[in-house]
Amino acid sequence: MSLIKSISGFRGTIGGKEGTALTPIDVVKFTSAFAQFIKEESNKSKLKIVIGRDARISGEMVSNLVVGTLMGMGVDVVDTGLSTTPTVEMAVVDQKADGGIILTASHNPTHWNALKLLNSKGEFINAKEGERVLFLADNPDFNFTEVLNLGSCIKDDSTIDMHIEKVINLPLVDVDAIEKANFRVCFDSVNSTGGIVLPKLLKALGVKDIVALNEEPTGNFAHNPEPLPENITDICDRVVESKCDVGFIVDPDVDRLAIVCENGRPFVEEYSLVSIADYVLSQTPGNTVSNLSSTRALRDITEKYNQQYFASAVGEVNVVEMMKQKNAIIGGEGNGGIIYPELHYGRDALVGIALFLTLLAKKNIKTSALRDTYPDYSISKNKMELTENINVDKILEKIAEKYSSYDVITIDGVKINFDKEWVHLRKSNTEPIIRIYSESDNITKADHLAKVIIEDITEIIRQDM
Repeated sequence: MSLIKSISGFRGTIGGKEGTALTPIDVVKFTSAFAQFIKEESNKSKLKIVIGRDARISGEMVSNLVVGTLMGMGVDVVDTGLSTTPTVEMAVVDQKADGGIILTASHNPTHWNALKLLNSKGEFINAKEGERVLFLADNPDFNFTEVLNLGSCIKDDSTIDMHIEKVINLPLVDVDAIEKANFRVCFDSVNSTGGIVLPKLLKALGVKDIVALNEEPTGNFAHNPEPLPENITDICDRVVESKCDVGFIVDPDVDRLAIVCENGRPFVEEYSLVSIADYVLSQTPGNTVSNLSSTRALRDITEKYNQQYFASAVGEVNVVEMMKQKNAIIGGEGNGGIIYPELHYGRDALVGIALFLTLLAKKNIKTSALRDTYPDYSISKNKMELTENINVDKILEKIAEKYSSYDVITIDGVKINFDKEWVHLRKSNTEPIIRIYSESDNITKADHLAKVIIEDITEIIRQDM
């Protein structure tokens, strides 16, 4: 059993004892805390909150608990049903709601679920707000409403169509070009709500030839739902067998996008953002942002257009905050999260697909040829387990000192930028672990860079003992 309480929401496995997993009691407690927080923030007597969920098996149960609890707190609920994270984010704004709750554990396996919390802008609550919700959940003193003031609940199944309409009406989305390209497109929606959304989106974009994989939203995920190369072999094979021009893979809540080339080669998640940024920058000058653990290729592409690239701390809320500060026109995360402010400030696979297909149509080249136009970097992901008595912060400080002659960033752990390489060290908030991400122009060099840093850490520990 697992239960993770963080500033962005509450995530856990279904079943078990209260406080050790995401049990019904925990769902009610966390929902009540969020409703209480929204009451404090809005200072309004009547609140409206939008909810939506992915297709995982526990979704209906969790949704019923959330709706009933919100109504018990006197909150009016707009229930969008089976939906996507970006759709709910946009619906909060469209509905002029005071907040939103997305019921999804993203890329986690089917026995997980979560409550992701949104503010009135349809964006994830920030660290300070999240800490307040955590305090309220850990110190419950809720005042549920009397019967005559119970909240209402309305169902709204129009939000997906509204989302798609806004995507296809974006100035940089060229439906005519996509239709004329006559693409054959394959997608894998891993048995979640992408199976509802992607066929509608592709048809609206003028794609007539669609090959669907794991389309039925049963919540029984056909494979590990995180769209990493090792988990998407089925669609890689299907793209080749079906002679498709491109394949798209989304996670269960459709905020991450991975792409497959026509030859079955993964485009690699890191390059979803890179390619789409390339297209956006070619049409609209402006700054870009990704997090510190994302590929350098975005910086290279940005500088190609004589624009500025900025790196934020890891986490969507941090990327969005920096995008606003730097007035970025495109940004996101290396996990396939595309944030296009022209639509909204949230990771969105739908807008990613629309912009990518437009780029592919305008370039009039194969997907693999497009991938080959970008700088080719490889990221090595490692972790170093330590004993609990070791001061991780002190280790990070010493690493920063050792490499102080290089470009060192300390807003989120320690990132060291070398010439065309980097390494990023972050400590875990829950266990004595240092995560070590490194990037170079091939995986052997990236692995070697990580090995050097691990040796540095080992030597620091030895000297301090």
